[in-house]
Parts: sequence; C-alpha cells; structure tokens
Amino acid sequence: MNIIEGKLRLDGSEKVLIINGRFNHIITDRLVEGAKDAFIRHGGNEANLDLVLVPGAFEIPFALDKALASDKYDAVCCVGAVIRGATPHFDYISAEATKGIATVGIKSGKPVANGVLTTDTIEQAIERAGSKVGNKGSEAMITIIEMLDLYKEMGK
Repeated sequence: MNIIEGKLRLDGSEKVLIINGRFNHIITDRLVEGAKDAFIRHGGNEANLDLVLVPGAFEIPFALDKALASDKYDAVCCVGAVIRGATPHFDYISAEATKGIATVGIKSGKPVANGVLTTDTIEQAIERAGSKVGNKGSEAMITIIEMLDLYKEMGK
C-alpha cells in the first residue's frame, strides 16, 4: 500500500491568504501572528502572504469566496474568535461561520483551514491564542502547509 501524506514544507512560491475576523482583535491579532510565524518558519516567502481584515467571523466566508474566486491564492487560512455571551448570538455566528468556511472550501478545491475560535470565555480564547494550549492560528497555518504539500503530491 502506498501512503500519500503532506509534509510540513513550503518551497517559497505558494501564495497564501490569511483572513482575520477582527472582532475580538486582542485575541485575533495573536492568531494572525501565529499563522504568519508558522508560514515563515516552514519556508514560506513573506512577500507571498497576504492579510484581509473583515469585521467578524460571520463575514469570513464572503471574503473567502471572493479570494478563492480571484485565483490569486493557493490556499487560505481563516482566523477569528467568537466568544459566548448572554444571548444565542454566539450559536448563530459560530455555526454560520463554520458552515460557510467549510462550504466555500469544498467548492473551491483548494486548501482552506478554519482557525476560528469558538469559546465559552475570554480566558479560553486567550489560552488558545498562545498563552497555554498553543496558538490555533499557527495550527491552522500548519494545516494549510500540510494540505498544500499533499495537494502537490496528489498531482493537484
């Protein structure tokens, strides 16, 4: 049996976009930093990394669809933070952002990673933005890197 899997390597030619839902920017700015760091550490050329800012997580799928339709990017890493409050708003926004990212990603045929945090508390969000349990922006970019390599290995 042949096993095909992506490696954590970039050749520097890959054009990648980070889309950041900037609501809760104290958290999401750290996610962007983690994603950028992972991209560069694994051989990405910073000149080939773009950042698009949208108001919040709900707007990420729209920007994702436009970015992928432009054919300028090989992959897109989405980051954001939805933190539960006292109303059901959290449930609607987190569900629609997740569903939208998945739908657009599948339709595009290109690697897309969902690094949007959905947490119950600000403390949980801080932990996932690099203070205790790693940086989920970095993890989302590592997923992109592995999937880009897998995409190449499978002959696009």
